[in-house]
Amino acid sequence: MSNRIKNVSSKVISNFWAKLEQVSFDFVFKNGKTERLTHEVYGKNDGVAVLLYNPSTKNVILSKQFRIPMYVAGVKNGFSIEVVGGAIDPSESPETSVIRETKEEVGYNINQLQKVATIFLSPGLMKEQVHLYVAAYKDEDKIEKGGGLASESEEIEVLETNFLDALQMIENEEIIDARTIMLLQYLQIHKLI
Repeated sequence: MSNRIKNVSSKVISNFWAKLEQVSFDFVFKNGKTERLTHEVYGKNDGVAVLLYNPSTKNVILSKQFRIPMYVAGVKNGFSIEVVGGAIDPSESPETSVIRETKEEVGYNINQLQKVATIFLSPGLMKEQVHLYVAAYKDEDKIEKGGGLASESEEIEVLETNFLDALQMIENEEIIDARTIMLLQYLQIHKLI
């Protein structure tokens, strides 16, 4: 496939929150025809997401926060119910990032992570890869209030909800975040809770 893509050039359109690039390239189709194509690619650091679940209580930890793209799209006044997640800081491993984000967002200290997958959420536009995890928690793992970092302008509501209720929230379209749906269904398929 690599010999079908030639003369790649990139122009940065914006580098405000993340980098938006206009990438042009010659693409050789299977029929031998070559066409010059231009696409936009958006993204910043790769990300992580984790679903915390309590096998004893059958609860999961979710968060609710404002997302401007959802607001602009006119969906749920911009508020999204999601798993814990965030960007991987430079020189951080995905696992270290998950542990940090979990403390910042929901106030839990976790250390036993189970890797689920590394995915692209929107491969036609986004270059960000997201590392997905699940982690069991106990009530005593709650060490801080959570709620996000004021320095990052985060205001996160921590939600502890029954697993079956969370699955129903998918059916009711209260949960529409792809990472959250995938991880809840992973728990269901693998009967972890």
